[in-house]
Amino acid sequence: MAALPRRHLAELIRPAGTFLVKARRLHNFLTMLGTRHGGSLRRMLGGEPAGVREALLQVSGIGPETADSILLYAAKMPVFVVDAYTRRIFTRHRLIARDTSYHEVQALFMKHLPRDVELYNEYHALLVAVGKAYCRTIPRCDNCPLRWDLERHRIRLPKRGVHS
Repeated sequence: MAALPRRHLAELIRPAGTFLVKARRLHNFLTMLGTRHGGSLRRMLGGEPAGVREALLQVSGIGPETADSILLYAAKMPVFVVDAYTRRIFTRHRLIARDTSYHEVQALFMKHLPRDVELYNEYHALLVAVGKAYCRTIPRCDNCPLRWDLERHRIRLPKRGVHS
């Protein structure tokens, strides 16, 4: 992949959406992987989580969510991934404030869940599923499997068409 012209790489990942931006970021990652680690993912991912994460964050286009996704899914390191769905669900359920930082949300999960790769993977997948199906920009609370929590805490359910 590293040898492919960026334009060709972009065409290959076109179904991923924003493919030109993603191709540039992927190229940046592949360049770092080649120059620092001889192209070996195993070598790059073999260090301590904090060190690997810091190296990933140095790559233009890789932020905390992407770095943590690589640590969890590729390196099998117990690092919880926080995404927009996680933030939206936890904000609407009043478990976090809107301005809670990525690291504070991540710390909340990692403090209250055992450090377990499979658990973090499953928990994140379930949050994504709930987010995609129910906790969308325009919420669909009526059939949400987490509705009981909103009702239990007497949180006013958002009206259809009202963003929260």
